[in-house]
Amino acid sequence: MQTNFTPAQLADPHVAESEAILRKCVHCGFCTATCPTYVTLGDELDSPRGRIYLIKDMLENGRAADTETVTHIDRCLSCLACTTTCPSGVDYMHLVDHARVHIEKTYKRPLKDRLARAVLAQVLPYPSRFRFALKAAALGRPFASVLKRVAALKTFGVMLDLAPKAVPEPSITAVPGTHAPSGKRVGRVALLNGCAQPVLKPEINEATIRLLTRLGIEVVVSPGEGCCGALVHHMGREGQALAAARRNVDAWLSVAEEGGLDAIIITASGCGTTIKDYGHMLRLDPAYAEKAARVSAMAKDITEYLATLDLPAQDPRGMTVTYHSACSMQHGQKITMAPKQLLKQAGFVVRDPAEGHLCCGSAGTYNILQPEISEKLKARKVKNLTATKPDVIATGNIGCITQIATGTSIPIVHTVELLDWAYAGAKPAGL
Repeated sequence: MQTNFTPAQLADPHVAESEAILRKCVHCGFCTATCPTYVTLGDELDSPRGRIYLIKDMLENGRAADTETVTHIDRCLSCLACTTTCPSGVDYMHLVDHARVHIEKTYKRPLKDRLARAVLAQVLPYPSRFRFALKAAALGRPFASVLKRVAALKTFGVMLDLAPKAVPEPSITAVPGTHAPSGKRVGRVALLNGCAQPVLKPEINEATIRLLTRLGIEVVVSPGEGCCGALVHHMGREGQALAAARRNVDAWLSVAEEGGLDAIIITASGCGTTIKDYGHMLRLDPAYAEKAARVSAMAKDITEYLATLDLPAQDPRGMTVTYHSACSMQHGQKITMAPKQLLKQAGFVVRDPAEGHLCCGSAGTYNILQPEISEKLKARKVKNLTATKPDVIATGNIGCITQIATGTSIPIVHTVELLDWAYAGAKPAGL
């Protein structure tokens, strides 16, 4: 793609990076076939190619974002299916990241949108606030349908619908500390506690710690770590996202310096994609560029790490598992085979759904901010999953678990819960 940025514009490293990305696009349109919003809406501007044109026009002309551009960028799930498909290697992720920051700086959203986004940004990344909000939702749930009929309050009605009816009690595994291996220590890792997941499903990290410690791995929950920053990063709130990244870099490197680390384990693939990008996010910060790159290099999805431990094959369990590959896992981190191979090795029959490349519609806060499109994607995903007739659905991302569970009665659990069970752990509560 030909570009016409001025030398003054290219002096901005963010603009220079975006210009280099834009130049790689050859307008081939392969991305449209795998883009969930284009497949759902059929609008060229709701495809990666269309959004690239809008971003190019906005950045090249140095203008503030307008309503049309914001509408179509907001509809992007950041599922990154387009990057998997693109034959030219267009780095769409970092291009749309830059566009979202530009939108946040130059566009004044309607009051109702500003309020909804502020609430999400100030609640979801903080476990104590999130837990309080979920418990308070019980009082507001009867009014959800009324709120959804009022345009200015619709987003809050959607939030109430999505809130679980019961909130688990806080888990001891979320408290900073060290979990010793049951036998001889053969490794040491840090485990991301995170924000939403330990509130919604603390059993995921509980299963992770049980499994790893039985395998001889010491697990550290680092003091000072918190939300990875992904939720606000995808809203264009650059300052808040980078502050989260710096905090976690400091926390994990402190643990690494005390006793060494083989890896930083992540059990939510959406977080994994962002943490693996810390090196890029902080590349212009002289105090953190090298440190962030070290953290990104150590970051591993739990299945990615388990695949290095040579787990023994287990006897067949007579249970069929359909594996839903989260977008952040298959497109963001390019982890496609390890989870399925681990499940097969653990004795499960593993099936793949049709259209496995398409997003389920969760995508962080997308199912709250874009509920109509999200519902269509969820229905399509659930139809494909149930068609495989599984006993259980497995996936590696809390957002997908929450989203899909609202559309089917088939149990859906985290992959590591099944692996923990297969290797002498507790049976997942969802089963």
